[in-house]
Amino acid sequence: MPYAITVVPVMPLRAEPAHRSEMISQVLWGENVEILVTGTDGWVKVRCQYDNYEGWATFNHLETIEDDLFHAPYTHYTAGWVNTVEVNGKAMHVPYGCLVKQVVEPVTMWGKIPVQFEETLKRLGSSEKVDENDLLDKAFLFLNTAYLWGGKSVFGADCSGFTQTVFKTLGIALLRDAYQQATQGETVDFLQEVHTGDLAFFDNTEGRITHVGILINDREIIHASGKVRVDSIDNQGIINVDTGLRTHNLRIIKRYF
Repeated sequence: MPYAITVVPVMPLRAEPAHRSEMISQVLWGENVEILVTGTDGWVKVRCQYDNYEGWATFNHLETIEDDLFHAPYTHYTAGWVNTVEVNGKAMHVPYGCLVKQVVEPVTMWGKIPVQFEETLKRLGSSEKVDENDLLDKAFLFLNTAYLWGGKSVFGADCSGFTQTVFKTLGIALLRDAYQQATQGETVDFLQEVHTGDLAFFDNTEGRITHVGILINDREIIHASGKVRVDSIDNQGIINVDTGLRTHNLRIIKRYF
């Protein structure tokens, strides 16, 4: 199957090959995909290289690339809230957390498209050397970002898109959805034993995990609910600091570093 790279700031990934179909996720600028199916009207079904998530995208958001670029590791990420790059000779503004590989000065070729990085990229972190303060700095870049179903950028994010994007810049690969992320990491038995950066997961009345957030400490959590916000947490779950109401029921806590 052919490989491709995302050449727009944020590419919607849809459940079906139609613009009115549900957006199930996003693919950020620079991320690679494998094209699985070529549909009609310019639609292609793709599998994201980073987390194996599948969905439908429009081909004009992509550029076909050679095997060696696809198989190269991601090495850098865009570190500003908004970053200026030059794509095919034109300025483009891309969000925080876009993964980049094979950075070549002064111009990198993505297929037939020349790309120039006008602002400094940061090298991806190592999961063996995670700094808790650095993690919180990255998480707080999203503060007040609007909740967006399927979103995973500072322009709009859902709960698991938020956690995945924060963690990937630290060199920790999380799966896409909250229930998938809950299968990773090591279980923390008690809230009082948490470290900064542990993830807390919450379930609905049917017992399905539907929400995730990043623990600041054993009393506070930053999560995407309406917007990315900081709320209180106790052994039962999240309490909205504005209303005093309990909004999410705690299911499990996991540690990844």
